[in-house]
Amino acid sequence: MRLSDEPIISREAIESRVAELAHNFASAHDGEPVVMVVVLKGAAMFACDLMRHLPLPVTVEYVHASSYTGTQSSGEVNLEALPPAVHVRGRHVLLVEDILDTGQTVSRLMAELDQLSPARITLCTLLDKPSRRVTNVSADYVGFVIPDRFVVGYGLDYEEQYRHLPAVYALEQE
Repeated sequence: MRLSDEPIISREAIESRVAELAHNFASAHDGEPVVMVVVLKGAAMFACDLMRHLPLPVTVEYVHASSYTGTQSSGEVNLEALPPAVHVRGRHVLLVEDILDTGQTVSRLMAELDQLSPARITLCTLLDKPSRRVTNVSADYVGFVIPDRFVVGYGLDYEEQYRHLPAVYALEQE
C-alpha cells in the first residue's frame, strides 16, 4: 500500500470547511448547548477542530466503534456500549463521525443514542462516500463527498497508521 502523491483534500481545504461546518451548525442552533458524541478513533481530530470553532456550550463524550478489517468494511459493527455517564435525555446530540461509508456504524450508533431519549440527534461527518451506502442514512452536515477510494489522514487510518497526516490522502495498492 502507498499514499497518493498529492492529498485528495488539502489541510487548507479541511481547515476552511471545518470552520464553515461549525458556523452553519451554530447558526442553526442559536447558542443551544450540545452534547458532542465523537466516534473514536478516526473522528477525534475532526471533532477537536470542529469544537474549537463552535461558539456554544459543548460537552463531549466518546464512543469507540469500528467495522473495518484492512481496507474493507466487515459489515459487522463493533460498538462499545455508551458510557452510563452519557446524559443526553432531552439534550441536543451532535454525533461526529470521520467517514460515512456503508452507514452501518452510524445507523447502529444513532439507534443506541435514540434509546437515551435525546431532544434530537444531528449527524456531522467529515467525509461522505454515498456510493458505498447499504443503509438509509444521511448526514445533516457533510465536510466533503468523496469517490469510492480508501482514504487516510486527518484521523483516518489504515492499520493504525497515517492518522497524524494533516490532509486526506488516498491509499493505493502497489
